[in-house]
Amino acid sequence: MSDSTKHTNRLIHETSPYLLQHAHNPVNWYPWGEEALALSKKEDKPILVSIGYAACHWCHVMERESFEDEATAAIMNKYFINIKIDREERPDLDHIYMDAVQAMTGSGGWPLNVFLTPDTKPFYGGTYFPPVRAHNRPSWREVLEGLYKAYTEKREEINQQAEKLTQHLRSSNSFGLQVNTADWIKATETIENIAANMLKQADTEWGGFGHAPKFPQTQTIRYLLRHFHFQGDEAAKKQALLSLDKMIDGGIYDQLGGGFARYSTDTEWLAPHFEKMLYDNALIVMAMCEAYALTKDAKYARAIRETLLFVENELMHPDGGFYSALDADSEGVEGKFYTWSKKEIEEVLGEDAALFCAYYDVTEEGNWEETNILRVCTQPAEFAEAHGLTEAEWLRKADTLKNKLRQRRNQRVRPLLDDKHLLGWNALMNTAYGQAYAILGESRYRLIAEKNIVFLEQSLSNSADGKWMHACKEGKAHIPAFLDDYACLIQAYIQLQEITGNASYLLKAQTLLEGVNLHFSEAKTGFYFYTMEGQSDIIVRKKEVYDGATPSGNALMAANLQYLGRVFDRKDWLDRMNRMLAGLGMAIVKYPTSFGLWAMVMQAELAGWKEVALMGPGAGAYLPAVLEKYVPNKIVQTEETKEGDFPLLAGKMPEDGTIRLYICQNFSCSDYTTDKIIDFLANV
Repeated sequence: MSDSTKHTNRLIHETSPYLLQHAHNPVNWYPWGEEALALSKKEDKPILVSIGYAACHWCHVMERESFEDEATAAIMNKYFINIKIDREERPDLDHIYMDAVQAMTGSGGWPLNVFLTPDTKPFYGGTYFPPVRAHNRPSWREVLEGLYKAYTEKREEINQQAEKLTQHLRSSNSFGLQVNTADWIKATETIENIAANMLKQADTEWGGFGHAPKFPQTQTIRYLLRHFHFQGDEAAKKQALLSLDKMIDGGIYDQLGGGFARYSTDTEWLAPHFEKMLYDNALIVMAMCEAYALTKDAKYARAIRETLLFVENELMHPDGGFYSALDADSEGVEGKFYTWSKKEIEEVLGEDAALFCAYYDVTEEGNWEETNILRVCTQPAEFAEAHGLTEAEWLRKADTLKNKLRQRRNQRVRPLLDDKHLLGWNALMNTAYGQAYAILGESRYRLIAEKNIVFLEQSLSNSADGKWMHACKEGKAHIPAFLDDYACLIQAYIQLQEITGNASYLLKAQTLLEGVNLHFSEAKTGFYFYTMEGQSDIIVRKKEVYDGATPSGNALMAANLQYLGRVFDRKDWLDRMNRMLAGLGMAIVKYPTSFGLWAMVMQAELAGWKEVALMGPGAGAYLPAVLEKYVPNKIVQTEETKEGDFPLLAGKMPEDGTIRLYICQNFSCSDYTTDKIIDFLANV
């Protein structure tokens, strides 16, 4: 036990696993709140805000090097009011101060360390700082001493810098005022230009987009799959599938336990930072579902099943909630839980080790930092043939060998679990489960999605005022929900209605959308603020539009307006969606890898929608056959008896008690009777 465990600071009363990790640092950490902010003003001390998350490798490194060091902590405690923030609990604050640091330095990341005046305006910041000067970075102690000296001796300059940065944050948030809808409504040209600009960024050898570090870019992949569907563009399909194939084969994917890490540090998807986040796995499952629906390639079905099994085994509460993340480190070493020496594999697998090592790129010297990350370099059919096996035989054998290694791995010290539940990330995984059910037809995926939504309604919803909370842990919910929480939840309710035929989910989505319009809107632009009206502890009420590791709340809301505007025949919602698209307009076309979901919304609007209605007693029996078809931009509703009042279903209930399938597009409908439904679906 280190000396630092003798200390206890105010973080000990928090529920965030990340904050609790720092509760025994000698730094006198405070959580963000009135106590710390008032103390800064009272003592006229600058505020040091340090932001990270529980699964962050470099956050752990800086903690070990600096925040656990008594002498460094003494400097921090003497000169600053020190605040620790879990970026996953307070993404609103993270967005603001990340923007400030990026404006100052040109880059960002975590840990994020930013210095504020007592009125919470930023004046200096950066990411990781080493304990001694290295890599052209000043040491952390040099930064602390220098900033306090500047704060006390050059106060006016500090205040001017803080005010200048704050004004920059406000001005960068003023987009959307100049709207020209005509800029983007050129259907074929716009759709093809977006795809072309995506493909300009493509790595045609290893898949993905851009250079290392490489992120999954799942919205871009889904756009290209849909572009092939609508336009027949083979290059788009090839790059989308190559990207998924290389990720599934790579070290970013846990070849033994399933599930994906956040990103790869290299171009080949070999070496990730090993943290596994709930949202990444949800978004990649969605992309793989579209790939499987389009190609019926069993590779994607296997990866979907393995990834969801990982979620159920390691990221699911017994009551149906999903946890947030698994750490990158164990025993203080990044990736130690996941990597292997050839010797250990030989101990476990004996005479089968050579075959296993050949397939998973395991060598004596190691393929990464003198150890081995499992990855696939040869496709199973080709590998099997070279070793006198059929593909099916090899895959069965590989599963047996992987099971033996999993049993050995389970004896290791496991990475820490971030066991808080976040509303938006849970809703994303809920949608992923719904899509997996739709294309694979496995009922347990639907049941898990239904169980999860009950968990969220019971744990994070306030039925008294209709408002939701952002996070909960061990039954304690706190922090009002943000825009992307509501936007992801609306999307989940839409998907639940499609896979169950239960119209009450659509009504819940409608109610939520109306609430977001009421409490998050910026009337003059049609965009939405990230935070609900009335929040008092932020210096800027930001609007987030870039689609990064997760799609932005505004893009999700545009997609929700697009869908529900059609379902409920709300022209005002569709007009708002078009106004939002026009507000970004050509930026989406020129820089689509930064606006992936926006590009999909634009694509859907230009390619057109299919409205599918299954009507009549027993119509739900045909729903699985409808769902498994790859028909992007479809709305599916099922009504077995006349119960609701939905515009798309009006006048379609068969009076003779039969079952009818209606396919509507461009204000025209075709209907199919029972004897023709399956024939029609077989040829869609």
